[in-house]
Amino acid sequence: MSNHLNKLAWMVILALLLVNPPVLAEGHEKPKGKISQLSDIQQASSRIQQWLAQSVIQVAGVNLQTTDKGVEVILETNQSDQLQLTNQSEGNSFIINISNAQLNLPSGDTSFRLEKPMAGITEVKVSNLDANTIRVTITGETAAPQVELFDADQGLIFSVITTASTSETQPEEPIELLVIGQQNRYRVRNAATGTRTDTLIRDIPQTIQVVPEQVIKDQRVTRLRDALLNVGGVVQNGGFGGGVDQLATRGFFNGGLFGGGILVDGFKDGRNGIRETANVERLEVLKGPASVLYGGVEPGGVINLVTKQPLKDPYYNAELSVGNFSTFRPSLDISGPLNSDRTLLYRLNSVYESSAGFRDFNQDIQRFFISPTLKWEIGKATNLRLQFDYLNDERPFDRGFLAFGNGILDIPVERILGEPDDVRKVEEIGFSYRLEHNFNENWKIRNAFRYQSADTFDYRAEPVRLDETTGILTRNFRSNDDYQENYTLQTDLVGKFATGSIDHTLLFGVDLARATSGGTQSRLPGGITPSIDVFNPVYNAIPRPGLEELTNVVRNNQNRSTGLGIFVQDQVAFADNLKLVVGGRLDFVDQNSKDLRDGSESNQYDTAITPRLGIVYQPIQPISLYTSYSQSFSPNFATSVDGTILEPERGTQYEVGVKGEFLDGKLAATLAAYDIIKSNMATTDPANPDFSIPIGKQRSQGVELNVGGEISPGWNVIASYSYVDAKYTEFNDGSAGNRPANIPFNTASLWTTYQLQRGNLQGLGFGLGLFYIGDRQGNDENTYVIPGYLRTDAAIYYQRDNWRSGVNIQNLFNEKYFHGANFGRVAIEPGAPLRVIGSFSVTF
Repeated sequence: MSNHLNKLAWMVILALLLVNPPVLAEGHEKPKGKISQLSDIQQASSRIQQWLAQSVIQVAGVNLQTTDKGVEVILETNQSDQLQLTNQSEGNSFIINISNAQLNLPSGDTSFRLEKPMAGITEVKVSNLDANTIRVTITGETAAPQVELFDADQGLIFSVITTASTSETQPEEPIELLVIGQQNRYRVRNAATGTRTDTLIRDIPQTIQVVPEQVIKDQRVTRLRDALLNVGGVVQNGGFGGGVDQLATRGFFNGGLFGGGILVDGFKDGRNGIRETANVERLEVLKGPASVLYGGVEPGGVINLVTKQPLKDPYYNAELSVGNFSTFRPSLDISGPLNSDRTLLYRLNSVYESSAGFRDFNQDIQRFFISPTLKWEIGKATNLRLQFDYLNDERPFDRGFLAFGNGILDIPVERILGEPDDVRKVEEIGFSYRLEHNFNENWKIRNAFRYQSADTFDYRAEPVRLDETTGILTRNFRSNDDYQENYTLQTDLVGKFATGSIDHTLLFGVDLARATSGGTQSRLPGGITPSIDVFNPVYNAIPRPGLEELTNVVRNNQNRSTGLGIFVQDQVAFADNLKLVVGGRLDFVDQNSKDLRDGSESNQYDTAITPRLGIVYQPIQPISLYTSYSQSFSPNFATSVDGTILEPERGTQYEVGVKGEFLDGKLAATLAAYDIIKSNMATTDPANPDFSIPIGKQRSQGVELNVGGEISPGWNVIASYSYVDAKYTEFNDGSAGNRPANIPFNTASLWTTYQLQRGNLQGLGFGLGLFYIGDRQGNDENTYVIPGYLRTDAAIYYQRDNWRSGVNIQNLFNEKYFHGANFGRVAIEPGAPLRVIGSFSVTF
């Protein structure tokens, strides 16, 4: 389908969804004390509100607790005084509508349901009726219950009296619906990445920083690297011509062609493209070694993309973003039940993107992604989730700028030094299932499987060497044609039990994985493509050779790795304020590498034990002091130019820190210091950039601070600072003491938004972002420096009812900057100049 047809199709979808916008109700004044029996809440609600908020109030949690009187259902929001209530009765159900609120739980669900909470009541349900209404339904066994409304200090209480409770045999047992203030969309309290169990972040003895979905939406980021600007110590480390997410955390490479530090829902994702954010609920970044949980990963940390899950209530969202450089990006997110009893749920995320980019290529960015998910609640104790994703991405292959002296070549940012038709194509497929069964309320078993594959192709004029005296850059036409397949099977058993007064959460698991990759690199015979003058370039000096003319095959290989991991972890609570996390893992890894040019073969078999130990002490409830020790083990998927596999990498970290909660828990912060040593590292071979060499040992020491949450109603913030002192302590060519390429001493970020909470302009919001990356060495030899930069972003948006429009400006002051070096002195990726992105979204 042509580009114009793609645009037309997405516009039609968007137009079909733009119907029946909800209207605002009128405000009311809130009463004091007991209001009277709520046989007619319609009349009582006319005195509940002084005025009604013009924007939808978000309810971020539903909690359940039993009292001596009955049950309390707690809706978490910080704007309970602005809720408007109406009621109706249908048969045995008493229905309360909150007409200016939306339920948006951290799990992704938009409903809460409790069956038979007490005698005479068959169900209590809290769900989204439409885009700006929460419905509370209380169903009696024989008749609609009686309801009374109280205005207590802690909020609004619905006291429910059933017909059964008025009989002689049944005492009065009211159900109370309590509305309290606690909603916060810039702070996530729990994370699973740090323990593979749902655990409070304050109870995990390692640094975990979360980039919530709201931050991703407010910043309108579509690249993983841009979202991770909010996380201290995470920087771009390569990029393979702008087509791969290659990153470094705490000074260590953790993602890309050979990295395993990027996860999707807890599965290692080593595919060779740019990750899509359209179906991402949030990013969880665990700092430090995580091999005990995920096997072969780097000691700097892992980045887990937590995807969006099916919802029990209908949800429809369409969004269109347009911007300069001919950017066009429509997306669709729909979810809901497929049957009447809502045991079969679906979610569909899809996005199309086209852009001309800011560089002078003939190639445009063309990108399509779709991910359907199906969840089946087989029974009350068992559920199955199936997920599929497909990505097709085509974009220019762009090695970027060149080093010049001890700095970077000063040429216009749009000038390319390859050829206008240089291209990279990626096609990725992923499929997974997750089966979970609860034996009882304390024990459950999880079995999950993921298959993922990637086919990649590129054809480019590769820069080879710059003569800085003449400005002549020699080049070579090259083409890679590669594939990758990964199969991963995970089984976890999770149990909670006590030994005397000590509580345990036990995790026992087994991982089985196989990764296969390989492909070819072909070059034009004779070695050199016509050179180019970097100051006065002339393109297409010769006709572009056909692929069949690239007969110099310098690589034709196949690599296979099979791994088995067995691990155990115990989260021990000696007391409410003293917790221990202890775990260990045993890995067996069998690797095979074949050079299909001459039939030579290399094999390697390794075993490793990786421990982890951490303790958390909370002297007062908002403060957690922690210390931890952990190790990493990572098989080298890298190969040397002779085809042999490099020895495994190993790392060790010591970390201490303090985590705090402030402003009644609305704001959270972590301050940490660490020391990591890693040995037998692999890096790009300067003489053969498509191969690797081991360079010895690296040490990384640093301090990190991250903050996130809500300062006051409508004012949100996420901020970070990181100091990384990284250097090679051993180096094969005698360069001990050098800093690793792309690793700055200092990084910092601040993103804050404020949305007006009342008045005629309620719903109007503003955002400001400052992202700082310090000076970095451009290569491991430290022969030139990539200058630091401060990028300023801004946003203005307006949210009303079920729609939102906004304008985001990235690089407001048109700063010339560089993301980092791919390798050596001839591949430095420039950042985009000023970008303006307009967006409009509607939700039903």
